[in-house]
Amino acid sequence: MPTVETLRSAGFAGLRVVGDVHGDSRGFAAAIAGAEAARLFVVQLGDLTDHGPDSPAVLRATFALIDAGAGLFLLGNHDHKLRRALAGDAVRVEKAGLGRTLEQLAAAPDGAALRERALDEIARAPAWLCIGPWVFVHAAFHDAMLQHPCPPDAGAQRAEGLVGRAIYGQVTGRLAADGFPIRLVGWVDRIPAGITVMVGHDNRSRDGRPVTMTGARGGRAVFLDTGAGKGGALAWQDLRFDAPGLEAAQGPPDAPAS
Repeated sequence: MPTVETLRSAGFAGLRVVGDVHGDSRGFAAAIAGAEAARLFVVQLGDLTDHGPDSPAVLRATFALIDAGAGLFLLGNHDHKLRRALAGDAVRVEKAGLGRTLEQLAAAPDGAALRERALDEIARAPAWLCIGPWVFVHAAFHDAMLQHPCPPDAGAQRAEGLVGRAIYGQVTGRLAADGFPIRLVGWVDRIPAGITVMVGHDNRSRDGRPVTMTGARGGRAVFLDTGAGKGGALAWQDLRFDAPGLEAAQGPPDAPAS
């Protein structure tokens, strides 16, 4: 897994952290182009596919980043479910979500190759990642993530324990008015001072911009899901290695929505 030192030595000036993409290929292409111009390593927080207009293009762009050593993606619940479906497991297929991705892959000229590559890459995608003072995770943090490395095959496992927390978070069992689960954020209080957790999964934005919460121990969580692929624009934040305390961040959620 990358560190500040290995990324610096490879010529990167920092990180571009990209929220849930959900098939928004245009927004993702803009995020990648800007990262390349600024020499930023891309960390995408999971949920590459479903809902948006072109999940195959998002997968192609992600695999190109990996091949170039210029980025990676974390394991999200939608990625985990996609792999299970591609592996032939019985899963619930939501027509506007996973169903749309499977239809797009079936229609893509390189769909078979994308499916095979997705099986491999999702199987080894990290469920959480620590770089410097930042922790990257799709859904929710637990302080045990600071002591335990992520299993190397998290995407091929049942989502239990820390992996389950990482990709699903904590839910109340109730649904909000929009039909999505009501999620708990008490885990924010477990973040130690000096640590910033970059997280997706839970769209808490009211203005299209990422939301920052500070917990009881002084740590912070930045929520980067702003509804890309579901009517919102894709959001990202830049974390530069030369900033004082490695804490400077900015994130224009101004990539064009598809």
